[in-house]
Amino acid sequence: MIDQLLTTPLTELTGVRHPVVQTGMGWVAGPSLVSGTARAGGLGILASATMTLQELERAIIEVKERTGAPFGVNLRADAADAPDRCTLLIEHDVAVASFALAPKPELIARLKEHGIVVIPSVGAAKHAVKVASWGADAVMIQGGEGGGHTGPVPTTLLLPTILDAVDIPVIAAGGFFDGRGLAAALAYGAAGVGMGTRFLLTADSRVPDAVKQRYLSAGLDDTVVTSKVDGMPHRMLRSDLVDDVERSSGLRRILPTARRTLEFKRTAGLSFRQLAVDGRAMRKAQGRTLTQLALAANTPMMLKAGLVDGDPTAGVLASGQVVGVIDDLPSCEELIDRVVTDAAATLQKAGKALD
Repeated sequence: MIDQLLTTPLTELTGVRHPVVQTGMGWVAGPSLVSGTARAGGLGILASATMTLQELERAIIEVKERTGAPFGVNLRADAADAPDRCTLLIEHDVAVASFALAPKPELIARLKEHGIVVIPSVGAAKHAVKVASWGADAVMIQGGEGGGHTGPVPTTLLLPTILDAVDIPVIAAGGFFDGRGLAAALAYGAAGVGMGTRFLLTADSRVPDAVKQRYLSAGLDDTVVTSKVDGMPHRMLRSDLVDDVERSSGLRRILPTARRTLEFKRTAGLSFRQLAVDGRAMRKAQGRTLTQLALAANTPMMLKAGLVDGDPTAGVLASGQVVGVIDDLPSCEELIDRVVTDAAATLQKAGKALD
């Protein structure tokens, strides 16, 4: 385990040693991965959207039993029980609250009153300006190269527009996997990088080994962005199932969608009323159509089939394009040590060019 080599606004804000964030991937970012990241000096983020309130509390407790290092929890700002989840973070003294969507100003204020760092994810400069004005401590952006829900703008263009728009720290995600990427992000002016697929492919990740091998065998052109799974652009590994979904009509997807909606309701411990409330919130916050809302429940259960049950033929595997250049399964400590050491060396080398 290496000492701190790089000090940035992210390390100063959150108290982690290294400016590397393990993003909150549903079904993937559990206690093992998060505690492994935190012990190695990075910022591990628990993914709570696929957990019930009780499961989230158990996961937080488990991480705290494994390490005393700072870590965070990713929350759905539009979830009906978001205030209750924030209460858990406050009660258990969690260091960071990250959000997939912009949380309401009063939620940001409540968390900050208790010393919790608030880091929403944004996809455009105007959204970064908005959450910064509401008191967000930092923002994370993800370029189109990233896995899961993603946008069309690459990181190299999205990052500078966000940096020009706000004065708070910006964490860059989408396309990062090594020290050169971290060095490049810091040179742009970012405070650190977020990595998802790279952390999924570590020894500390609980994704089934056979599924990890499926990722490792993928090339740079083996991901696809589709809106057919849940109505929003989603980058994932190509597969026969994904190809079939891409070709299918809306009518053919009705029954599987309804089945997965009910399955997700049971898994998440939601009532029909909570499901309806969440749906209305998503429609208001994201402007989704009723059809897109119906498809939205597909994502958690299709991801679970692939990432937890280990059956890519029945599920999907979210993935960033970096999957095509990853060929090993290091521990979180080995990965972070390597990334930070290489980044420091790259920046030092670049600095010599100014002599």
